[in-house]
Amino acid sequence: MAASALRFYESRGLVESTRTSGAQRRYGRDVIRRVSFIRAAQRVGLTLEEIADALEGLPAGRTPTAADWELLAGRWRARLDERITALEALRDQLASCIGCGCLSLDSCALYNPDDGAAMLGSGPRYLLGDRSTDVVR
Repeated sequence: MAASALRFYESRGLVESTRTSGAQRRYGRDVIRRVSFIRAAQRVGLTLEEIADALEGLPAGRTPTAADWELLAGRWRARLDERITALEALRDQLASCIGCGCLSLDSCALYNPDDGAAMLGSGPRYLLGDRSTDVVR
């Protein structure tokens, strides 16, 4: 891992280091686990803020246990399930309608009649989480 990434995580309060007499950073075993966790959490789409909140609940100065990690994973399960559902919907609808509220495709008459999604704002409204039921007619 790049030293700059470790320094960044440290500046955000996600990990801690000790300093040698020559001001070199040293990281304990618990930090290795935390860094692995941070990287895994980022891969599934969690923000650094969400990761920081989770790490605050872990004991400082010791390597987190399997029970610690299981507790965190349980808290994120619903969010990850929602994300999986959204990605599956994107995959299934991608070819027929991008739901942006601004493009005119022949099939948009089914998903976005009269450009109703434009009332929800600009951009890819349905991909941002809005639903056709959110459009007030």
